Amino acid sequence: MKINTIETFRAAVPLKKPFKTALRTVETAETLVVKVTCDNGIAGWGEAPPTVVITGDSLSSIESAIHHVLKPMLINKSLLNYEEIFQGIKTALIGNSSAKAAVDMALYDCLAQQCKLPLYQFLGGHKNEVETDYTVSVNGPEEMGEDAVSYVQQGFDVLKVKVGKDDILTDIERIREIRTRVGSKIKIRLDANQGWKPKDAIYAIRKMEALDLNIELVEQPVKAWDIEGLKQVTDAVDTPIMADESVFTPKQAFEVIKTRSADLINIKLMKSGGIYQAQIINQLAEVCGMECMVGSMIETKIGITAAAHFAASKKNITRFDFDAPLMMAKEIVEGGIRYSGRKITLPSEPGLGIKNVSLAVNKQELTS
Repeated sequence: MKINTIETFRAAVPLKKPFKTALRTVETAETLVVKVTCDNGIAGWGEAPPTVVITGDSLSSIESAIHHVLKPMLINKSLLNYEEIFQGIKTALIGNSSAKAAVDMALYDCLAQQCKLPLYQFLGGHKNEVETDYTVSVNGPEEMGEDAVSYVQQGFDVLKVKVGKDDILTDIERIREIRTRVGSKIKIRLDANQGWKPKDAIYAIRKMEALDLNIELVEQPVKAWDIEGLKQVTDAVDTPIMADESVFTPKQAFEVIKTRSADLINIKLMKSGGIYQAQIINQLAEVCGMECMVGSMIETKIGITAAAHFAASKKNITRFDFDAPLMMAKEIVEGGIRYSGRKITLPSEPGLGIKNVSLAVNKQELTS
C-alpha cells in the first residue's frame, strides 16, 4: 500500500455570520483540501485552514510545506510502515503544524479504510457519538445575549462564549447578559483567546464567581507563552482553567501538566500537527489525571470529521467543540459526521466516511 499521489485544492466557504474572537474576525472560511491516493486505489482526505494569528500558517505556506517538503518525502512510501511515516512528518520541518495535520488526517483516513474500519474504531472506538457546544462570537452584550438565546432554542445546552476583547468590565457584562437570557441550566464556558493579563483574568473570574454566573471553565485567559501567568490564574480561582494556544506539542503539554498550570487541555489537530501527535498529548494528560477537550479552527466538515473521530475514540476526551460546519452558508462535503442539533454521530463507513468534496468554488490544484 504505497502513497501514489498527493494533491491540494483551495476552497472558500462564506459564513452565515462573522466569527469574532479577541484575535480575529472571519467572514469566509478559507481552507486547503488535501487528497492522498494510494496505489491500491484508496483515497484519503485532509484539510488545513490558515490561522495565521494562532498557528502562523497561511494558505501559501501550507501549500509550500506540503508540495516542497512533505510530498517528496512521502511519495512511494509504504503506508503500512506508518510509524516511520508519522515520525518523518513530525521531524521533516519545524512548525507548519497545519500542513502536517492535513496530510496526517488523510493518511489516517487511508489506513482505516485499508483495515475496513471507521477511523474512530481504528483509533480506539470508545464511542460513536459526541455532543458539541456552540460558539457565541464576541460582540456587544445585547447582541451576544440574542445569539445565545438563538443557539439554545436550536437545542444547544453548552455555549462557548468568546471574551477577551475591550475591557474586563465589558466582558463581565457580556456574561451577565447571556446568563440572564439563557437561565441557570445552560453550561457556559469562556474563551478569552489570550485576551487578558493574569491579574485582570483573576479579577474577572473571581467577580463572575461572586456573581454566581456559574462558569464551567475559562479557556486560555492569558498569552500563549505566559505559562507562569497561566498558573497564577489557575491557582487563584475556583473555576477550572483550560490551556489552548499554550499547548501545540507534547513537550508543551508536559510542561503545563508538570507545573499544573491549567486544569484541562484543549487539543486541536491544527496545533498538534495531526492525530499522531494529538494522541500523545491526550495520553500524557490521561496518565496524570487531566481531562482534555478537542476543538477546532474554522474548518469544513473534513477537518471536523477527523477531529471528531479522534475525540470519540478516547475516554479521556470529555468535551467537544465541533460547531464550525454549522456556521457555514453551504456544505462542500458529502459524507462525514452527521449533525442532529448538538449531537454528532460518527460515520460507520471505513476511514473518515467522506464520500466526496465539492471543489467548484475557488478550485486550484497544485502539481508542483
